[in-house]
Amino acid sequence: MYDLKGKKAAYFTLGCKLNFSETSSIGLQLKEAGVQTVAKGEVADICVVNTCSVTEVADAKCRQAISKMVRRHPGALVVVTGCYAQLKPEQVSALEGVDLVLGSEQKGQILHYIAERLSMMPKERALAAHEHHTSKTADIRSFMPSCSCGERTRYFLKVQDGCDYYCTYCTIPFARGRSRNGSIQSMVEQAQEVVRQGGKEIVITGVNIGDFGKSTGESFLDLIKALDKVDGIERYRISSIEPNLLTDEVLQFCAQSRAFMPHFHIPLQSGSDEVLRLMHRRYDTQFFYNKVTRVRELMPDAFIGVDVIVGTRGETDDLFREAFNFMVKIDVSQYHVFSYSERPGTKALQIPYVVSARQKHERSQQALALSQAKLHAFYERFVGQERPVLLEHSKTKGIMHGFTDNYIKVVVRTTEKLDNRIVNVRLGEWDETEELLTAKLI
Repeated sequence: MYDLKGKKAAYFTLGCKLNFSETSSIGLQLKEAGVQTVAKGEVADICVVNTCSVTEVADAKCRQAISKMVRRHPGALVVVTGCYAQLKPEQVSALEGVDLVLGSEQKGQILHYIAERLSMMPKERALAAHEHHTSKTADIRSFMPSCSCGERTRYFLKVQDGCDYYCTYCTIPFARGRSRNGSIQSMVEQAQEVVRQGGKEIVITGVNIGDFGKSTGESFLDLIKALDKVDGIERYRISSIEPNLLTDEVLQFCAQSRAFMPHFHIPLQSGSDEVLRLMHRRYDTQFFYNKVTRVRELMPDAFIGVDVIVGTRGETDDLFREAFNFMVKIDVSQYHVFSYSERPGTKALQIPYVVSARQKHERSQQALALSQAKLHAFYERFVGQERPVLLEHSKTKGIMHGFTDNYIKVVVRTTEKLDNRIVNVRLGEWDETEELLTAKLI
């Protein structure tokens, strides 16, 4: 293989936590091959852009990021991967300065492709520019393990990839392929490595993590039970999990477990049964209401974050009002609000009723205002209480930030070196930004 020692690489990631985790693994592969991460102001030999394609806006941001990398690192080998690369390889490979486009199946072999390309003579490399290597969705089979820390104290452990659900608005199954996963043993080994690196908190990530086990005959419940036994990891958080896969057994285990935090992120997408039907979601509003109620029964202090999409095809004014009224009713902590974006190849395009851009914006603003009200109410429930916080370093001297067990963000004024330490604090009033609570060490 071509010797990459001494080469320098720049990385840019767009989209979800899973993408950031995968970029971290790509960076580790290159580091083990002798590639250094470029320092600020230096020009890289290799640029890796890991893309997202969840909306049209995401596609545009990807194109801007690629263009910026090309300008900032003239002469570098520019490699583009991720969901945008898988869904629109011809469009991406045609962008100025792009040398190589790798799909979801090829992402794990990025080191091979980079070494092969850099081993070429300049004329050969010029002729090979704008190549793309992608597989059909049905042929995406490999599982690329990844566990990243980034700049903070939390690690992100990828346990699953792909999705078999094919909701009408979503391109993720086309971009990432069928549901698949690594083994529980491999996940435990990665968690043990996090302990060796000094990590205390792991966020379990994936595309449809509750579907864990399709490849290995295991289950998500088996996974979290095994991870809970890893000595040294003091906190686990479950990232987005489908309501129909957040089983009562999983909830009961989390409620009495050693390390799983009272924190859930559950996609609702719409509070209208008719819109849920048009989306091909696998539950109705009554099911979702019961799920939230059950979380509250078992873990009254739990933070419950919920995804919603406004302005989807078929969402009439009456159906939005119905959806919004349901959102008001359920006892959740925060809404993550997305405006519907038309995606080529999705079945949603066959739904006749189209919501205008103005209506989407108005509905989004209503939902965001509701979210802010619910978040404030949730935080204020805990003012004056004691909670454990995992502290993170801050760029401002004498200031530290962190999250409580139930995901309340706090600011602590201290000169003590408490980075990556779990400490007990008393929660105080809002800080001046009204985005987090002040807290004092106990």
